[in-house]
Amino acid sequence: MDPKPLLLVTGGSRGIGAATARLAAAQGWDLAINYARDEAAAEAVADEVRTLGRRALTLCADVADEGQVRAMFATLDRQLQDGGGLLAGLVNNAGVVDVAARVDEMSGARLQRMFAINVFGTMLCAREAVRRMSQRHGGAGGAIVNLSSVASTLGSPGQYVDYAAAKGAVDVFTVGLAREVAAEGVRVNAVRPGVIDTEIHASGGQPGRAFRLAPTLPMQRPGRADEVAQAIVWLLSPAASYTTGAVLDVSGGR
Repeated sequence: MDPKPLLLVTGGSRGIGAATARLAAAQGWDLAINYARDEAAAEAVADEVRTLGRRALTLCADVADEGQVRAMFATLDRQLQDGGGLLAGLVNNAGVVDVAARVDEMSGARLQRMFAINVFGTMLCAREAVRRMSQRHGGAGGAIVNLSSVASTLGSPGQYVDYAAAKGAVDVFTVGLAREVAAEGVRVNAVRPGVIDTEIHASGGQPGRAFRLAPTLPMQRPGRADEVAQAIVWLLSPAASYTTGAVLDVSGGR
């Protein structure tokens, strides 16, 4: 019997990550759900996955910390060896924003945190996934989807220029890595959400931001996490077998 494909979702305890875990489970994936702090929320998502008849693991790690990323993948390796399965997908969803500010008001610590989580975390997790998926390393192939943002095309002046710049780096990384591993059985794509109704706005001090911006959006409403998850899970699937290096906007026309 072929090993069951397993998908690792970073930042999978809430928002787009949790929606992706639920949808992927419904479409036949086993799940590994990464979280940084909220174990209870991650376990709640894992329980939902199990009710769909799929295996679910929870893995605590701060993706900005290389040692924790290495340890997370080592734990995943052991879990897969013990219970069967094969890492076949990675969704780099973990990310942060900060309070609205101009660049000339931003501290170095803020910039370090923004890039450590949104950029370096994405790159570190992708590196570990490629080491396991790539045919060059004896793997069976797989798919990686990075979470970017339409902010990378807009710049977010007066709000989150640092966040926009970090997501611009994710876009470039996606294209470069996709071309680097295209002949090794690994596809790499990105999804660029627009204004989505998730908890990330509250973490930036603006819990009502998604609906406040609704009148300025072409579709006159914010998106939902499950709408973004649909695009992510499609990019992971065999239906996207000839798609790599793509950056797909899920932004309601923004």
